[in-house]
Amino acid sequence: MTTPHAGDEAIDSAAVQAFAEEFGDRATKLPPVAVVIAAFNEEGAIGPVVEGLPATVGGLAAAVIVVSDGSVDATGKEGREAGALVCEVPVNRGQGAALRLGYRLAREGGARYIVTTDADGQYNPAEIGSLMAPILAGQADFVTGSRTLGSEETKDPVRKLGVRVFALTISVLTGQRISDTTFGLRAMRAEVTGAVRLEQPQYQASELLIGVITHGYRVAERPATIHRRQVGKSKKGNNAFYALSFAKVVFGTWWRERRRRQRGAAARPAGDGPGTPGQLADGAVAYRPGAARARD
Repeated sequence: MTTPHAGDEAIDSAAVQAFAEEFGDRATKLPPVAVVIAAFNEEGAIGPVVEGLPATVGGLAAAVIVVSDGSVDATGKEGREAGALVCEVPVNRGQGAALRLGYRLAREGGARYIVTTDADGQYNPAEIGSLMAPILAGQADFVTGSRTLGSEETKDPVRKLGVRVFALTISVLTGQRISDTTFGLRAMRAEVTGAVRLEQPQYQASELLIGVITHGYRVAERPATIHRRQVGKSKKGNNAFYALSFAKVVFGTWWRERRRRQRGAAARPAGDGPGTPGQLADGAVAYRPGAARARD
C-alpha cells in the first residue's frame, strides 16, 4: 500500500503516462523480472550499470527500469542507450520516491519479481541470481544482500559502525535478526511492494524492510559485496546527517507499523495470528505469513 502525497501522486501519474507513451508494449508487457534503479545525476555511471545487468535471472527474462529522479545531466539518455526503460521525473524528490515509482511501473507492467540495485555501480550484478534463488524456490518473499555476511571495500569506520548499529536496532525492534538494513541490492515478489506502506522520500530501505517483516512476509539475507564508488559522489550527505535522518525513519516506521499491527490484531478473528519465524535450509531466518500467499 503505497501512500504518496497528493503532489507526489500527480507527479507519479504524469510520469507513468509519459513512460507508457514512450515505450508502449515494452512498458505494459514486462518480462517476469524487473530491475528497478533510482538515479539522480548519474551520467557516466548509469550506462555501465545497466549494461552489466543480466538479461535473465534464474532462467526468467529481465528488463531494466531506470527512474531518473530530476536529473539535469545525461542520465536518462545514457540509460536509454544502454537498453533501459527510462522514466523521467522533472523534480528531484529522493531515492525513496523514485523507487516507489519504479515499483509501481514494475507491478503495473506485469513483472512478477522486482530487483533493486543502485545507479553508482557499487553492487555486483552477478549476485542477483543468489538473491532471487530463495524466492524462485518458494522459500522467501523478500531477500536482501548483506555486506556483513559478505564483504565491503569502504574504509569509513563510522559508516561501518552505523551499518551494525542500525542492524542491531531493527533486529531488536522487529524481533528478526537482520545483519544489514541499508543494502541496496534486493530481490522480492512484486506484490510485496504494493502491500506495505511506503511514504518516505528518502531512506526508504528501512521503511520497506520493517514493513515487510511487520506484514509477515518471509525475509532472508544472502552474502553480498559492496564496492567503492568509481564515478561521481555519494548523495547521502555527511555521516551525522545521514545517521540522524535514518534513525528518524527507523523509529518512525517502527512506531507506525506497531500501532497498525495492534489495530489489526484487535480486529482479527481469534486464531488468525500473525506470521511466525521459520528457518531456511541454509540457516537464514524467514518469516512465514499466517495465511498462505499465492505462488507463481
